[in-house]
Amino acid sequence: MAGGQAPGRDVADARRILGLAVPAFGALVAEPLFLLADSAIVGRLGTVPLAGLGIAGAVLSTAVSVFVFLAYGTTAAVARRVGAGDLRAALTQGVDGMWLGAILGVTTAALAWPAAPWLVGLFGATPEVAAQAVDYLRWSLPGVPAMLVVLAATGVLRGLQDTRTPLAVASAGAVVNAVLNVLLVHGLGLGIAGSGAGTALTQIAMAVATGVVVVRGARRHAATLRPDRAGILASGRAGVPLLVRTLALRGAFLVTTYAATAKGPDALAAHQVAMNVWFLLALALDALAIAAQALTGVALGAGDAAGARAATRRMVRWGLWGGVVLGLVLLAVRPLLPPLFALEPGARDAFLAVLVVAAVTQPLSGYVFVLDGVLIGAGDGRYLAVVGVVQLVIYAPLALVVTLRAPEGTPGLVALWVTFTCGYMVARCVFLGLRTRTDAWLVTGATR
Repeated sequence: MAGGQAPGRDVADARRILGLAVPAFGALVAEPLFLLADSAIVGRLGTVPLAGLGIAGAVLSTAVSVFVFLAYGTTAAVARRVGAGDLRAALTQGVDGMWLGAILGVTTAALAWPAAPWLVGLFGATPEVAAQAVDYLRWSLPGVPAMLVVLAATGVLRGLQDTRTPLAVASAGAVVNAVLNVLLVHGLGLGIAGSGAGTALTQIAMAVATGVVVVRGARRHAATLRPDRAGILASGRAGVPLLVRTLALRGAFLVTTYAATAKGPDALAAHQVAMNVWFLLALALDALAIAAQALTGVALGAGDAAGARAATRRMVRWGLWGGVVLGLVLLAVRPLLPPLFALEPGARDAFLAVLVVAAVTQPLSGYVFVLDGVLIGAGDGRYLAVVGVVQLVIYAPLALVVTLRAPEGTPGLVALWVTFTCGYMVARCVFLGLRTRTDAWLVTGATR
């Protein structure tokens, strides 16, 4: 156990939280702009290429969500060592995480190339759409290793309490991606393949940019840059629980979409758009979760359990009030949203109805996301993995009951969203809240 801060000190004052959360939010918002820019540019080629992009984008988005543990796990491990005052060990751990990202990225790209037609075929698309999706996917695959390196490097920088560099890289990447896509798709006439290539080149450039920052820090503190087998394996083992947690989370969303499908086309369309709005709001709350990861890791690494608990109380308050504000904003803008998505009357009514549920439950989301970030920052991945599976087991039968018993259309979709919030999100709230009331997660020192 290493001491670094006075016991009981509140390590997360308002300025520090904002200093981490605001740039983190900007970086999180910049990331979806990649696919939005691709969609706008490819959309000019016609409906078939745009549909193909939608399928390929879904595959790539799934890969990002599966490997997000590279960012989360690295943030927690690096932050602990920063708190313990050992920057050399922190950067060595971070470099190991980046090597792990590169290895996983190369492996994923190598497997996905021959499997691309099969992966696309899972969506049941027409041959014309499937061909476009395979083209985009294969041309974008060279960027996958870089994408995972960026995830790990972002985790390193967050652990070092630097969320501004990832913001700058993500923002510049969004601009470069748009320019390259216009040039390759329309300027050189490469079609959807040009869009995939442009995205891959952008990811490679972003990996170089973030990598340079981390490498400079590693050299400054005499941290090794060579791949270390033991360190890479340790990073992989630490990431497995977070991978399980993420898969369970994705499973809950898939179950919800499956249940919405049974409520008819209007309900499914409304659900998809409402879920996109929900995810957008989640980005704002997730920025607080990222701040919680970094601050909790630093406090526990410094041996300051009292400070970690005090910081948790403050960030939970921020999460709750942030949820209140977002909920009120959503209710205020709710009537303005349907025209943006050109929803038909049946889908429009369902969309407006479920937005009320989403708005009312934003404080709950804020509470859950912050505590999730606290426990990730504490390195409590095993608990998150176990309860993640338990929560999915609790929720899935409830969603199945809604699928079988609730009526179609708006009433059925509202029932599903109430089930999602009162079943799944409340279960997460209970399990996370109970854990943070104990001392089991307050393990201090440079390593857990």
